[in-house]
Amino acid sequence: MAVGALTWARVPRRRDVVTASARAVIQLAVIGLALRGVFAAPAATVAVLAVMVTAAVGTASRRLAGFPAAVRRVGISCLLGASVTIGMVFAVEALVPTTRNLVAFAGSVIGGTMTACTLTGRRLAAGLRDRRDEVEGWLALGATPRRAVVDVARDSVAEALVPALDQTRTVGLVTLPGTFVGALLGGASPAGAARFQAVVLIGQLSAQSVAAVALAYLLGAPARLPSPDTPRSG
Repeated sequence: MAVGALTWARVPRRRDVVTASARAVIQLAVIGLALRGVFAAPAATVAVLAVMVTAAVGTASRRLAGFPAAVRRVGISCLLGASVTIGMVFAVEALVPTTRNLVAFAGSVIGGTMTACTLTGRRLAAGLRDRRDEVEGWLALGATPRRAVVDVARDSVAEALVPALDQTRTVGLVTLPGTFVGALLGGASPAGAARFQAVVLIGQLSAQSVAAVALAYLLGAPARLPSPDTPRSG
């Protein structure tokens, strides 16, 4: 259906839809088998989390290839957002600190930081191109690169958080998220499933906010501005 709709509209994403769907099936099958071993040997959780972070950083940094040291800066931002949020959630016992809860919650949070970093970086790059005259005006007045870019960086963070904010605002009204449905299917009570979903959504919002702010700061003092005709990252 997706390929048919894109074919009719002549949108060049048909191959991406097929490959993404195939990868999802294969990867979920593999992770399903791997988690059986993780739950039997909790020490393996470290390896699972490392794979999650590596994949998230690699995916986001490829989208931001136009920035110098993108891998390092995205890695710092993802780790900061995820570690602060996961540490806080378990420290206040919003979730019971078990291997299952850690893997499930970390997967959602790390994925959120990846999305936040991708959107923040892309919005920042677009803002630096579209508002080049404004930034150059600040520089001409003697402002530092960070001061000249700060408004663009703030706007990039604000725009990057729109999907997470919309998802959190409309949960239960527009959608029933997978975490909530999965908990119900796993035998949890509706109240328990709702509580777990609330922790996940707010945790994601927290992690994405920290990651987006961190990345905007790390990228927000560029040594040079992108050329107006620089192609946008894919």
